[in-house]
Amino acid sequence: QVQLVESGGGLVQAGGSLRLSCAASGGAFSLYTMGWFRQAPGKERELVAHISWNGGSTSYADSVKGRFTISRDNAKNMGYLQMNRLKPEDTAVYYCAARYASKYDYWGQGTQVTVSS
Repeated sequence: QVQLVESGGGLVQAGGSLRLSCAASGGAFSLYTMGWFRQAPGKERELVAHISWNGGSTSYADSVKGRFTISRDNAKNMGYLQMNRLKPEDTAVYYCAARYASKYDYWGQGTQVTVSS
């Protein structure tokens, strides 16, 4: 059983940067694929980025490609999402999640990111 806790959200002006962190505990985090999701008011949750268990493979939604970078430090049981050149449409609650197989089984509580124009 993996517990995930996000941090690092906040209010930032358009064009600014934030770094989200995801602290994992209670399980073998290094065995799991990790993803960052977001959900804006009135919209469905979307996968923003994911990273393989060893960090060797990453993937991004088209809307964030070139601006966001996902990474992880398995020795510290930490995951990160570096967000640059933020836009108002990036405003959402951001969640980290982990999966061993095809389904994300473990979720954090979310952290709010608000980008002002």
